[in-house]
Amino acid sequence: MTILSTRIQNLTESQTIKMAKLGRELAAKGVKVINLSFGEPDFHTPQYIKDAAVDAMEKNFTYYSPVSGYPDLRKAISDKLKRENNLDFAPEQIVVSTGAKQALANALLCLINPGEEVIIPTPYWVSYSEMVKLAEGESVFINATVENNYKITPEQLEAAITPKTKLFMFSSPCNPTGSVYSKEELAGLVKVFEKHPQVYILSDEIYEHINFVGGHASIAEFPSVKERVIVVNGFSKGFAMTGWRLGYLAASKEIAAATDKLQGQTTSGTCSITQKAGLAALLGGLETVHQMRDAFLTRRDLVFGLLSQIPGVKVNLPEGAFYFFPDVSSFFGKKTAEGEVISNADDLCIYILNEAHVSTVTGEAFGNPDCIRISYAASEEELKEACSKITAALAKLK
Repeated sequence: MTILSTRIQNLTESQTIKMAKLGRELAAKGVKVINLSFGEPDFHTPQYIKDAAVDAMEKNFTYYSPVSGYPDLRKAISDKLKRENNLDFAPEQIVVSTGAKQALANALLCLINPGEEVIIPTPYWVSYSEMVKLAEGESVFINATVENNYKITPEQLEAAITPKTKLFMFSSPCNPTGSVYSKEELAGLVKVFEKHPQVYILSDEIYEHINFVGGHASIAEFPSVKERVIVVNGFSKGFAMTGWRLGYLAASKEIAAATDKLQGQTTSGTCSITQKAGLAALLGGLETVHQMRDAFLTRRDLVFGLLSQIPGVKVNLPEGAFYFFPDVSSFFGKKTAEGEVISNADDLCIYILNEAHVSTVTGEAFGNPDCIRISYAASEEELKEACSKITAALAKLK
């Protein structure tokens, strides 16, 4: 008999963290492992942001911060949303959190009642369905395929909505596929939402700046649904600030106040020094952000060329983020040299780790068991070596 709650027993371990852990264990044995499992830029935080953190400490910003964030940071986020996204959110509609992940969890816990449905297009980021589970909601999945660049259609959305639907939750640019919804594609979805005013929209835009299609479109730009949209964003991807843990949401005053209330009873205000670093990031322009984006674009093109040459791998060209999500189902049922059968993507990831010494993540964790996720947030040299080793390992399967 366990003392643990049913709530925690029902949650599954993050597969991205699991694969990174297995990779570290193999590396600890002296094996060189190329880690392409983590969603983390390999760039350092820009120096001007680090300098702002040091300055904040020198000026004694070392005390508790307001639950929703410092007023100057919330004002800077409000200005950013207007300047870059044409979105009008007042500072009091913004809640700063300990990473965008907390902002997502806050929104779900404030909106979802037991048994209410949350529509999630697949593939999706690993924690979405687990957060819904934590909120005691029910996940309803819409399957998107590689042939459609992993994007859903308005017809699919309409078919998934029921009287129990409370929320639609998605990311663009998408983790794990790199797919980006254009403004025209979002407009098609908005027409469906206009017919269902009870459905709210949680828009995860954390990869906004790693975008290769010429501009980011937010579903909150559409006036007919804007009051129902919760925009979640942060600093980890675009500004290479993963360890700083700084995110935010922008929403209606009612939802923002609710998340402030929830956060006040859990973590309270985000790290004061991190907030001052984030303020510097927003005020410092996008030069370093665009430099990182250009580097990711070069890597994307490199890896796309290499993966496209592997027989049996079906791959599309991502439009943003820093992932590939190839369909590898053609290898299921094949055997290793030792006679072990590759039954699914989980088996294939373990095989690639042990045979090629490259860490990837099973697509099962993202809602598509036919695929694996490969991050290209690594140097060009590492990416070439990793793709070469993966190619050789897959060729050994018979």
